[in-house]
Amino acid sequence: MLFNITTSKLTKEFNETIQQIEWMDILMFILYVGVILIIRSFILFLTKKMKNSNRKVFIHMDSLIRNILNWLTTYGILLFMLFYFSESDWMFEEFVSIGRVQVTVFLTIIAILIISLANRTSKVITKYVLPSIYERYSLDRGIQFTFDRIFHYSIMVIAFVVSLTTVGIDLSALTVFAGIVGVGIGFGLQNIASNFISGIILLFERPIKVGDRVIVNDVIGDVEKINMRATIIKTLDNEHMIVPNSYFLEEQVVNRSHSDPKLRLVIPIGVAYGTDVEKVRDLLLQVASEEQASSEMVLLDPEPFVNFVGFGSSSLDFELFVWIANPNHVIHTKSNINFRINKILADHQIEIPFPQRDLHIRSIDSKIIEK
Repeated sequence: MLFNITTSKLTKEFNETIQQIEWMDILMFILYVGVILIIRSFILFLTKKMKNSNRKVFIHMDSLIRNILNWLTTYGILLFMLFYFSESDWMFEEFVSIGRVQVTVFLTIIAILIISLANRTSKVITKYVLPSIYERYSLDRGIQFTFDRIFHYSIMVIAFVVSLTTVGIDLSALTVFAGIVGVGIGFGLQNIASNFISGIILLFERPIKVGDRVIVNDVIGDVEKINMRATIIKTLDNEHMIVPNSYFLEEQVVNRSHSDPKLRLVIPIGVAYGTDVEKVRDLLLQVASEEQASSEMVLLDPEPFVNFVGFGSSSLDFELFVWIANPNHVIHTKSNINFRINKILADHQIEIPFPQRDLHIRSIDSKIIEK
């Protein structure tokens, strides 16, 4: 069998391990760890004091020092544990066997060190090293996120394989376990597996990417993160939607930033019957020109256009078509244009009608009242 574990055997080995532990050494080890943590807290206190001086150098130093201290504390304690108990029998006592491999506490700590070190190294590289490369080649935010995810997953897979090899586990011995996992995926983990694979497809095919403005179920938001199982979208109301990755491959999603960031705004306006329609057209084009002069969002290529929609029940209906450079500024730009339209029509005494209903009261015959 792959895992040679029974309850009685595990209990017996646990009791034997407990008996081998020298509790005085454990207490001294805890004391040393406590001293390390106190020193860490003191250094963080000093850096916080320097940060409060509001100097940029100290603000950046605080973040750097925190990261370094976390590294030194975590790995220092683990390494200190290995050296301090290097001659203890319980460190090398088997507590579980996988195939022919005897797993000990020592090998387990080594595996944890490898995986955690790879994880932290990946985060440091993606946070401090790769951004300078992205900036040099002018890569957009979506491509940056894709590279970060691929790099992180690659590092973690390599670290996992190396940790198993270090412990002494033959990867071919895991074929049975992989078969069991495959059956589990086939029966109970289909949804998770589907979302995971969909996430990989999203990173490579990129129908959506980080930073895109999308519309999901009539809700507008920006893609913040594409995780292994789900995508996080931040709405305009600062709410976060967690959408399964498979949704973006199976359902219809509007991506306003997919290939061309330009977006056309359609602003409807109605004026009273009898108004000079040529004058209305000129005034609406003037509004678009004024907004373009005060904001770089409004584009003159394609040119703004006024569409005479038709004759409504109580108004002459027009639409002002305006192109903007960034879909993230739809609400702000549309509001500014509406303010300008309202003002310019009022200045030129052009009425904006509203729906009205006429109520006709019919006189009632006096004979009917008498009855």
